[in-house]
Amino acid sequence: MIKNLIFDFGDVFINLDKAGAMQNALQTFEVETLPEELVAINTLYEQGLISTEEFLDFYQENFPKLTEVEIIDAWNFILKDFPRKRLEFIQQLAAEKKYTLILLSNTNELHINSIIENVAFFEDFKKCFDAFYLSHEIQLRKPNANIYEFVLEENKLKAEESFFIDDTLENTEAAKQLGIHVWNIDETKEDISQLFSLHKDLF
Repeated sequence: MIKNLIFDFGDVFINLDKAGAMQNALQTFEVETLPEELVAINTLYEQGLISTEEFLDFYQENFPKLTEVEIIDAWNFILKDFPRKRLEFIQQLAAEKKYTLILLSNTNELHINSIIENVAFFEDFKKCFDAFYLSHEIQLRKPNANIYEFVLEENKLKAEESFFIDDTLENTEAAKQLGIHVWNIDETKEDISQLFSLHKDLF
């Protein structure tokens, strides 16, 4: 019996443009592919192992032609709209109090600050959850097993009573290894508001 719902944020609630952001980054930084060093720095930043100041300093040292604003704009390009029907979906779940609701997101300070600034109902969204975990705040990152173990232990949850929704296959596969039920949502065809209609076998 499912008692706990664990949700990713990007492409589950807020829409992302991953392909567009990558194309924009390649153009902005005038590279054909993202160098491994950049990918490594981005990962460190997402896990909260370097500060926003250190992150921006790195980019400005490596791309001196760009202003800080241009770097931030390129970084936040991925963030798109947050459909209100998804807010209403999670508000309804919160009101019913049938499940423990947890958000578990790989994100960073610049992204979450931009979301807070641009999504008028962000605080209403956040208060729907019993726990709200952002990778840069807890210094853990999906798909590493320790982030799922942290969530289970911190909230005294059983893996077999938990259901995790994420758009990234490696993240859901890692959770599945621990006995958590998963939905690798296809954001191009599916919507989080279809959770119960698409997974009647579990609910």
